[in-house]
Amino acid sequence: MIKNQLFSNRHISLVVFFFLGILSSTAYAHTEEEAGAISELGVLEVTGRASDLLGQTDSASSGVVGQPEFEFRPLSRPGELVEVVPGMMATQHSGSGKANQYFLRGFNLDHGTDFSGMIDGVPLNLPTHGHGQGYLDLNSIIPELVDIVEFGKGPYHAEVGDFSSAGHVRFHTKHRMDKGLLKLGFGEYDYYRGVLANSHRIGDGDLLYGMEVNFSEGPWVKEESVNKFNGLLRYTVDHGYMGYSLVGTVYHNNWDATEQIPKRAVERRNFSERGTLDETDGGDMERYSLSGNWWRQSEYGETELSAYAVYSDFNLYSNFTFFLDDPVNGDQITQRDRRYIFGGDGNHTWYDDWFGIEVKNKVGLQIRHDYIPNVGLYKSRARRVLRTVSEHEVSQTSFGVYWENETQWAEKFKTILGVRGDFYLFDVESHRLSVNSGTTSDAQFSPKLSFVLGPWHDTEYYLNMGYGFHSNDARGTTIQVDPESGNSAEQIEPLVSSRGIEVGMRTQYIPGLVSTLSLWWLELDSELVFVGDGGSTEASGKSQRYGLELTNYYKPFDWLTLDFDVALTQSEFIGMPANARQVPNSVGTTISGGATIDLPNGIFGSLRVRHFDDVPLIEDGSVFADSTTVVNLGVGYRYKDFRIEVNVLNLFDSNDSDITYYYPSRLSGEASGGVNDVLFHPVEPRNVRVQASMRF
Repeated sequence: MIKNQLFSNRHISLVVFFFLGILSSTAYAHTEEEAGAISELGVLEVTGRASDLLGQTDSASSGVVGQPEFEFRPLSRPGELVEVVPGMMATQHSGSGKANQYFLRGFNLDHGTDFSGMIDGVPLNLPTHGHGQGYLDLNSIIPELVDIVEFGKGPYHAEVGDFSSAGHVRFHTKHRMDKGLLKLGFGEYDYYRGVLANSHRIGDGDLLYGMEVNFSEGPWVKEESVNKFNGLLRYTVDHGYMGYSLVGTVYHNNWDATEQIPKRAVERRNFSERGTLDETDGGDMERYSLSGNWWRQSEYGETELSAYAVYSDFNLYSNFTFFLDDPVNGDQITQRDRRYIFGGDGNHTWYDDWFGIEVKNKVGLQIRHDYIPNVGLYKSRARRVLRTVSEHEVSQTSFGVYWENETQWAEKFKTILGVRGDFYLFDVESHRLSVNSGTTSDAQFSPKLSFVLGPWHDTEYYLNMGYGFHSNDARGTTIQVDPESGNSAEQIEPLVSSRGIEVGMRTQYIPGLVSTLSLWWLELDSELVFVGDGGSTEASGKSQRYGLELTNYYKPFDWLTLDFDVALTQSEFIGMPANARQVPNSVGTTISGGATIDLPNGIFGSLRVRHFDDVPLIEDGSVFADSTTVVNLGVGYRYKDFRIEVNVLNLFDSNDSDITYYYPSRLSGEASGGVNDVLFHPVEPRNVRVQASMRF
């Protein structure tokens, strides 16, 4: 009865979306002057990875992608938007409402750690988070409203600070829409999704709104019961030389989760690989943000100012080890994180002529304050708290200043020199163990230097080097006593340095083909690794990574796009014995590629493949994960303002794993002490989704 009512509510929500779309299409009429928007980044028209980036970027591994790059790409979840970054993979080991697992340059980035994300000037990474340092959740993004995606890899960019040693991504939403959008989708496993978006001219600016609802039960034995709601409201005034925008977002999600399960449960107990050992796992999340941006160009240069305020509330219920610690109640943990975030960013760019040499200087200031009244870890059973392990109130403030100088020494040679300084202040109050309270601070100086040569024959060459860092959990900087064992605990460094170098090239010599090649090396003073029994990240030893990346984007005809990317990486701990150097879950090889057609007769389609392997699960390299390959297919037809498409996710019904771990756990009836075993979460089986949309 309850389930039937739930489905009824979901159908009602989609019907409401349909009528809202009809009302919106008739309430306003766009004039020809109001319709349309060219996606621009400065003077660069962004259409996809085929955009002419020669002279526009400072490294081979940086880039800009526009909506055409992913318009037809079949996505199983919003987090896969980061896969427009060559070599990046997004997977999931839990429920759909949880942040994805990210893999890049040999990192298992867990839910963020060394990869920085931002949307419309608002940072998405959450430091000192209840589930893991740098928690990066992209579920609040509506893919249809993303206009431009900027990305970069390595610690070479002065304007990017915390969590960006492996890379960073910046999402920019549309300023306006040429026509409104109403999209309805449904699929297997009770998947339903609706999107409504439009913009209207009001006064001197454009008011854009977008809404998304998404429900799904998933392919799991325990239904996932996803209930997701997204909303965006943006007002933009753009006079070309100056403008401003105000953006508000709303996000709410709750779900049940199927976590990774031990391999022995499937092999010895005939347990379903899509089953769960704790049916009460899951979570809920809500996030609200308000931000403003202002920019101006004048004879004195270019100035940008932004400010933001964010509220988020997160509750997660997980059981990673089952009955290892508590054979009676089980090992479910509850992780909570409630916070308020305030911050801003200001930068100014000016241009000079030094004795006939063109020079560009940029200075910037970034401020952020996280007030976290409750970040806690609890032992629970069926989502009911049994006891408190730790509970903290944290205030964390950071200041970042940077200066960047770009000098065009000759027609085909320029340097980019950057320096960045960051200061962090942590104030931690432990509600359970006062001895773990305290204040601490730290500072980081990060120089950067890049050389850009060319282009010759439409080929540009780069040499990049620089220092970066990631912050650690504030609670670890003041801890003295382990709240679980009562033993003394070692404090961790607040800020951890990284350093890297990259040699690369970008060529557009062959018409329609854009290729990049980069060789890189990166060293971290401390690694953040996943800890199974705590469900979070923990500081480990010093590590280094080096590798090769080759990307290709080919558009031989207006209607056909081909891309192929491969990344080879070696990761290892430094200063460890030969049998303890492997970095767990560091991916050695990633391959991704696809073909997209958009024919004049209205037929379009996209076929994409992603593959990763060479994943050690333990430091001595004795256990490796099997490779994972997934193929997605999307086909459709467009007629005037109407469009219908069919997406087949996991086309060949791969039975590979989305994520694999190796750590001790205990099933009911097993001996105390548990069993070291492989734990995995399978990719979702083949499923079909149909979407119909209209422009109005």
